Amino acid sequence: MSVIHNPSGISAVVVTADYLKTQLAKLRSRHLVLLTVYKSVNKRQLESLATNISGLTNSMLGEMLHCQDAQDISRLAEVLLPRIPVSPRLLKEASMLVQARRAVLESGDWLTAAQVSEMAGLSTANPSTQPNKWKKLGRIFAIRHHGVDYYPGYGLDPENSFRPKKDLATIIAIFAGHKSSWGMAYWFLSANSFLGGNHPQDLLCTRPERVIQAANDEVQAIAHS
Repeated sequence: MSVIHNPSGISAVVVTADYLKTQLAKLRSRHLVLLTVYKSVNKRQLESLATNISGLTNSMLGEMLHCQDAQDISRLAEVLLPRIPVSPRLLKEASMLVQARRAVLESGDWLTAAQVSEMAGLSTANPSTQPNKWKKLGRIFAIRHHGVDYYPGYGLDPENSFRPKKDLATIIAIFAGHKSSWGMAYWFLSANSFLGGNHPQDLLCTRPERVIQAANDEVQAIAHS
């Protein structure tokens, strides 16, 4: 038993749970802190003691809750933030990628598999089957955006029931292993010096042989970079 005396006549007594288990059947704490009050302590002193204990308890509880909230917020922030601070270079590259993809999507003529099937007069029972087959065979490519495949309208031949243009397969084969689907989309949309500043997608129908030559030139440039 430990006794902490106070000159005011109030003392704190610390006892083990075993000491009180005969009186407190449902005791859960291993130790208790007891305050004993001597007869010489008057009512005003008791009221002052009660007020001080109440204020101290509330202050401690508020501080504990504040610390707990701060810890929770800190842990949440650590989860949401990247483990390593993002460098200005990566932020710049991400911004450029977003702008490039937005330009591709806003260029128009990007069709879902269902739209391609409808234009080509294909079966509507499973409209994605044939466009997906064309993609796997390398006859056309598709960019994936929010989980959906989009096919380039400029890659379809209106004079052949909107089937993939034959020369597109040649260009896809040239870029195999060098450009992703998005990479090809950027290339077709960009002004090309080999084509006199024209966009490859604009010449795919009228000058396909030149677009094929431009694709070969692009791959050679990549190989020597």
